[in-house]
Amino acid sequence: MDLALVVVIQVLYAVASLVIVSAGLAVIFGMMKVINLAHGEFMMLGAYATIGANKLGVNLWVAMLLVAPLAVGLAGVVLERLVIRRLYGRMVDTMLATWGLSLLLVGIMTSIAGNTTAGVSAPLGSFMIGAYSVSGYTLVIIGVAVVLAAAIRWVLLRTPWGLIARGTMQKPDMANALGISPSRVYSVTFAVGAALSGLAGGLLAPLTGVVPTMGGAFIAKAFITVIGGGPAILAGLVGASTLFGAINQLATFATTPVFGEVALLLAAIIMLRLLPQGITGRFFKGSL
Repeated sequence: MDLALVVVIQVLYAVASLVIVSAGLAVIFGMMKVINLAHGEFMMLGAYATIGANKLGVNLWVAMLLVAPLAVGLAGVVLERLVIRRLYGRMVDTMLATWGLSLLLVGIMTSIAGNTTAGVSAPLGSFMIGAYSVSGYTLVIIGVAVVLAAAIRWVLLRTPWGLIARGTMQKPDMANALGISPSRVYSVTFAVGAALSGLAGGLLAPLTGVVPTMGGAFIAKAFITVIGGGPAILAGLVGASTLFGAINQLATFATTPVFGEVALLLAAIIMLRLLPQGITGRFFKGSL
């Protein structure tokens, strides 16, 4: 019974991690159709913002939940105005531009921080379930993922900004005719996606070694999750995270973490072969 409870917690943690890691990309790619290959580097910036703020005396929770998303969101505004704004509607060009942007960000952070691994200790310690020890921070990740999914749904469905953003992405000409600036909506949406990526990096900073190249460890999972989820932003994000996170963690428990990653990739290949439009392209049609 104790082992079963631990397995359930770890599966929920794997699902929650994918939700958090992929949320920023789901907003930028799912809403704006921008292939952001710098998503992992936005996470890296969030992790370094968390560590830097904590070293300056800022409380770790404030650094993770506030400083990291704000810092990366502001960086997203600048980068959108300088690079991305000129490339909307040109998916291949945005892919190449964001790939170059990712290399630039890695180079800048390597010059500043070097190749040494940085990090902070995970807060809250651990608790026992029978003979098994579970990190208390695991429950924080699960809780944040639930709150994040609920917040995205509330913003997109219940707030004027969410309705304006969704309408502008679908019909920018009509929005412009109604007096809404599409460029401003695009800028804010990109900044929100970047901020969510920064939040993910901040939350993962206590769990992984922070180096300038850390984004490469997450970008593939994020794209697999978003593409596997299909056209619906939130339903696709949650559905794909649940499927891939459960497969990854259960395979990890049955074998090793390496085979867990392999199982996730194989599941993504099989699912996209059977459902080329993703989960919400076949199921949950009309969902957000």
